Amino acid sequence: MKLAKILAFDTSAAHCAAVLLCGDSVWAKFEVMEKGQAERLMPLIAELLAEAGVGLADITAIGVGTGPGNFTGVRISVAAARGLALGLGVPAIGVTRLEALALDLPRPVTVIEDARRGEVYVQRFDNGGPGVARMVSAAELDVVEGAVTGSGCDGLPAAMPIAEAIGRIALSRVGSVQPRPAPFYLRGADAAPPSDLPPVILDLAPPTLVIP
Repeated sequence: MKLAKILAFDTSAAHCAAVLLCGDSVWAKFEVMEKGQAERLMPLIAELLAEAGVGLADITAIGVGTGPGNFTGVRISVAAARGLALGLGVPAIGVTRLEALALDLPRPVTVIEDARRGEVYVQRFDNGGPGVARMVSAAELDVVEGAVTGSGCDGLPAAMPIAEAIGRIALSRVGSVQPRPAPFYLRGADAAPPSDLPPVILDLAPPTLVIP
């Protein structure tokens, strides 16, 4: 039976991360960067695959981090995953940052991830499944029972790097019906629509000449 080869990547924060899973073998790349992920992601993937001796045509599924996180970074990865999946004819599976951080940690566990601006992303995971993901003020965060993890708290470290967790969750979902990956935003975009009224479009067509 042919081994599944899962390519997974994430640019939802100040990094560019990619991993290739094939059986018990794991190849990974991780680079810290505040910007430039759009230019770096595909070359990083190419370098990763070259080190593993695997071609793009060998990939059987793609996992991608869908956020929450950096608005532009999330869109970069999601667009790349959709394009690669379409070109290769393989499934693309979206995985949120919060569920990736919770992977393989004891349940119940609550992920508390720094959302900046004095806010945090929060989601609880127990044996019955995930709770509702939300964004709240860090100062108003209720007392959390049980274990916690994430950059917004002093808790358990993640069980594995973010891209590997995304890849392993994607692997567990191969063969099931999955929605097309889409950005998972808990905060709206910073850019606001203009408040001015739109311009009036004039009908400049010549008048119809009526002959009596």
